[in-house]
Amino acid sequence: MSIDLEKLKFPIGEFVNPDVIEFKDIEQFIGVIEDFPNKLKSNLELLSVEELNWIYRPNGWNIKQVVHHCADSHINSFVRFKLALTEENPTIKPYDEAKWALQIDGNDNDVLGSLKIIDGLHYKWSLLLKSLSMADWKRTFYHPENKKTSQLDEIIAFYTWHSKHHLAHIEQALFYKKNF
Repeated sequence: MSIDLEKLKFPIGEFVNPDVIEFKDIEQFIGVIEDFPNKLKSNLELLSVEELNWIYRPNGWNIKQVVHHCADSHINSFVRFKLALTEENPTIKPYDEAKWALQIDGNDNDVLGSLKIIDGLHYKWSLLLKSLSMADWKRTFYHPENKKTSQLDEIIAFYTWHSKHHLAHIEQALFYKKNF
């Protein structure tokens, strides 16, 4: 059986920025952000340390690294939202997610701390997102690494994809390890 490594890397496809984002889209995005902690926890229930160390693709992260990465990534996104809402087109601080994943907290077999962060963070993030006006969604920040200015509506579309993308990685790791 041939395995498509690109499909393993992007099980739901690569992110495509929507041409138009309407209020109904934003409501759906917020729902995904709000539901992410529960969906993540339901995928992790009763996993052993061995299972948390299963990878979702060759040379990919293991399940625990995906969980720790989501905590790190979503913290950074939340802070970027707050900066964009309180400053005019702030320049955000990039970070090396691969190096973060190699740190001791990114390899901890106990994912409870990251799950608690995600739970509390997504509560706060959802509360903030629900309060935004359509004008707020057009606020921006500048990313110096990719030399791009992004609007908050585009960023929430990306983090909706990001949440689904990493849930699919976890499901993929569990499926392939149990079935092959």
